[in-house]
Amino acid sequence: MSIEFQKMRSETLYSFADEEVAESCRRAKMLCKKLNQMTIYDDDYRSVIEQLIPNLPKDSTVSPPFFCDHGHGITLGKNVFVNHNCVMLDGGEIIVGNNVLIGPSCQFYTAEHPMDFVQRRLPQETCRKITIGDDTWLCGSVVVCPGVSIGKRCIIAAGAVVTKDIPDDCLAAGVPAVVKKRL
Repeated sequence: MSIEFQKMRSETLYSFADEEVAESCRRAKMLCKKLNQMTIYDDDYRSVIEQLIPNLPKDSTVSPPFFCDHGHGITLGKNVFVNHNCVMLDGGEIIVGNNVLIGPSCQFYTAEHPMDFVQRRLPQETCRKITIGDDTWLCGSVVVCPGVSIGKRCIIAAGAVVTKDIPDDCLAAGVPAVVKKRL
């Protein structure tokens, strides 16, 4: 594993122009392209999705179209359902617990570019882990920002943009998402 790849996974500034990082992205894009030409009922579906997301539990489903940067930065628990048009930018890890429902068009962003505009000109970023707790439901078009943890048994309302951690057993909504009530 290259130094830049290690830096990417350790939440420090890294170069996404690194050969190994770029090859990982290329591989994922090719698998996504193949996956996005099929349905969950196609004979090859399971083979392709398991190449893209290693150790995917047999009872978890990712509905095409689906987009990611690497695939191997994604860990899905048991009995997870990811609906159509999900984007998981997994430079940083994306860890999803068991029995999680992810609505259509949800987006998970782990990457952050530098605040300084001169630094943004360089091929560099920092990626921060996202964690989703067991038995949580993200309704349609939810955006989860870098470094966010969403607790267990939560509901995140449609269209919410989650910029800060959400504790267990909460309903959160809005832009930015705020806790509306305890469940």
